Amino acid sequence: MDMILSVDAILSDIAWFIFAGLAVVGMLLGGFKLGQRVRAKEPPPPHAEDQPHLPKGGAVYEVREERDPVEMPNGGLRPHEMQGYGNFGSTTSTHPEEVRKERESGYEQPEGPGPHPQPGSPPDSGRGAHA
Repeated sequence: MDMILSVDAILSDIAWFIFAGLAVVGMLLGGFKLGQRVRAKEPPPPHAEDQPHLPKGGAVYEVREERDPVEMPNGGLRPHEMQGYGNFGSTTSTHPEEVRKERESGYEQPEGPGPHPQPGSPPDSGRGAHA
């Protein structure tokens, strides 16, 4: 009798696993079917002629301009006092070549190896890729 009860317990445990597995498979199949219905209601993808095209003049290019500096108040600015997006009050420079030349005049190419030489490089090997 004990043997029959233990076999029944094992079979009932197996039956629960099979039932749970079938429930998971059924939910997955239902999800796929729901996805098919939703996809069928969507409009088809656009054709090549419906895609956006470049303007007749070609691609739009960046405009590089120099801006005149703006005096900042001594006490600084609070967020509610700022205007625009970092360009408050600035205007296009009337002499951009002079402004660019002045800004770039302080830049000098450093001499010798960089502050962090590459591992395994011989001494005085130059600046490498940053030369």
